[in-house]
Amino acid sequence: MTTSSNKTVTTVAHTNIALIKYWGKQDSELIIPYTSSLSLTLDQFYTQTSVQFNANLSEDRITIDDHVVTGTGSKRVHDFLELVRQESGLNLSAEVNSTNHVPTAAGLASSASAFAALAAAASKAAGMNLSLTDLSRLARRGSGSACRSIFGGFVEWQKGFDDASSFAVPIETRHLNDIRIVALTVEKHQKPVSSRKGMAFSVKTSPYYPTWIKVVDADLANIKAAIKDNDFTRFGTISELNAMRMHALTLSADPDFLYFTGDTLVAMNEVKRLRHSGIECYYTIDAGPNIKIICQQANVKVITYTFSTLFGPTKVTVAKPGPGVKYL
Repeated sequence: MTTSSNKTVTTVAHTNIALIKYWGKQDSELIIPYTSSLSLTLDQFYTQTSVQFNANLSEDRITIDDHVVTGTGSKRVHDFLELVRQESGLNLSAEVNSTNHVPTAAGLASSASAFAALAAAASKAAGMNLSLTDLSRLARRGSGSACRSIFGGFVEWQKGFDDASSFAVPIETRHLNDIRIVALTVEKHQKPVSSRKGMAFSVKTSPYYPTWIKVVDADLANIKAAIKDNDFTRFGTISELNAMRMHALTLSADPDFLYFTGDTLVAMNEVKRLRHSGIECYYTIDAGPNIKIICQQANVKVITYTFSTLFGPTKVTVAKPGPGVKYL
């Protein structure tokens, strides 16, 4: 079916920080993970995307951060648009205009906000009116962690076992609502090993990967209990430990690879120093060098001062729990 669609749909989706990490796919085509995961959507980092399907276009036209993207750089977006066309029955090329308010591919979940925004805008522009669950499933096909950015606050990605059962759900809670994430952007350049390649390599070569699957199940149950019990200490401890367990997979791969830089290690040690001095905070790190410090509102001032002094104030951003995807 080919129909005219000149409606432009614009959406905003925010990044999320995984507190119980997603690291490894059991189905790389459908992006079905080996484990469930849990994240917090952040208010300060987001992607705004507009999509219009247009009969006057002979091919998809993709603009990201004011640069027209072609070739291999546009393949993931084009493939995702093909999926939308397949599911909607619309046979038109699309114009996509996207702006990332987050460093791309630096371990700050830019793909999560990007594909959550794209899924929402493209599906609506194609005439689909998806439930949030189905929108989460669709976003997952672009980037696994994008399924979590459909929702705000704490979000669990339930791993499922097929396309229909793997999606994110919000965790309803009135607790831990004063959590803050102090994000340190110590490196804005694209990371040398993409998350997709890093995951595949860890699954294939780390001897500890089967244990990781078991550990994540326990970490997830424990952190959900900590959220329910309003136990920040337990919450932070589990988050930090789970992050280090994920990075142990990259260090134990063959050959090993590492996302940390020298500044990453400096920041990690400073978090521990602060904690030992009575300023309660914990760190988590995704696939990149940039650290996210988990704290409560009462300690934000001293933590931001400490890291602004170390790295400069432009590299320090304070984020609160953020909203789910929105249509503008």
